[in-house]
Amino acid sequence: MTEETAQEMLELASQLYERMIAQQQAKVMRLAREAVPNIGPEDLRNAHDFPELKAHPTFEYEDGILAGLISAQIALRAEIKGRLPLRPPTAP
Repeated sequence: MTEETAQEMLELASQLYERMIAQQQAKVMRLAREAVPNIGPEDLRNAHDFPELKAHPTFEYEDGILAGLISAQIALRAEIKGRLPLRPPTAP
């Protein structure tokens, strides 16, 4: 794989994942606010602090999908970058 091809693939994949992740984040936030109306995005990093979210019928499922999308994005980046030839560091 050439570096140019890899960069093109990374750009396409990045755009796709960003759209999917943003959509899923909005869905997770909407579901969280059904259970805890004043919850903020930062609070979702510690969702286990809110028993109401644990009791919500679909929050954990949708939050798991979000985590999976983020993991897949990171894995794809690592895979593509790992296939590129190593370049020697440039001198400062």
